[in-house]
Amino acid sequence: MGRDRDVAPVPQQQVAQMVEQLLAVNPYNPEILSELENYVNEQVSSQTYSLDANLCLLRLYQFEPERMSTQIVARILVKALMAMPAPDFSLCLFLIPERVQMEEQFKTLIVLSHYLETGRFRQFWDEAAKSRHIVEVVPGFEQAIQACAIHVLSLTYQKIPRSVLAEAINIEGLTLDKFLEQHVANSGWILEKGQGRGQLIVLPRNEFNHPELKKNSADAIPLEHVTRIFPILG
Repeated sequence: MGRDRDVAPVPQQQVAQMVEQLLAVNPYNPEILSELENYVNEQVSSQTYSLDANLCLLRLYQFEPERMSTQIVARILVKALMAMPAPDFSLCLFLIPERVQMEEQFKTLIVLSHYLETGRFRQFWDEAAKSRHIVEVVPGFEQAIQACAIHVLSLTYQKIPRSVLAEAINIEGLTLDKFLEQHVANSGWILEKGQGRGQLIVLPRNEFNHPELKKNSADAIPLEHVTRIFPILG
């Protein structure tokens, strides 16, 4: 009877610990390449993320180019895109050969990263809609990008028109109404009537959208750290 029983899946936390041990022992051992590839798929299915493990895999691909899986590389880049505004995408891209970057799916992801880095959200969502076969294989993509857009807006604006928010997060109508209700209840947003028939969203105060709150102490965020988070495209 024991043979008929399914093998219980390994808990995600245990998988992550196993990978951490492999990286600690010898991150340049090509024998762990398949384990790292499996871990990328685990990150996709469990909606978790490990930049260190993914960078290690990309470095191993540099030593073993014949073993490179473009499907795995694409998933790594999508996960890195979802981590914006952190600079993970650029870190990963640096380890990917130029010949691979020239493939259509990678050119698309690079374009998406440029749109996101420069706050061109409408263009981002338009391009993403044409590339669903690339981005939607990773669950949580849309929600992660929406969170990134909200983060960027909260650093820039004290108040934003409903239309600006709708464009940035690609939501409108009743779905946007429910989205706003959730953030009013959980994120401290306030809804105001704007001029005419428009609606304004008052975002929580922070030291970026309210400079007077900026700390003058040693624990203030250095300017060079901010420029790393929001790289200026040449």
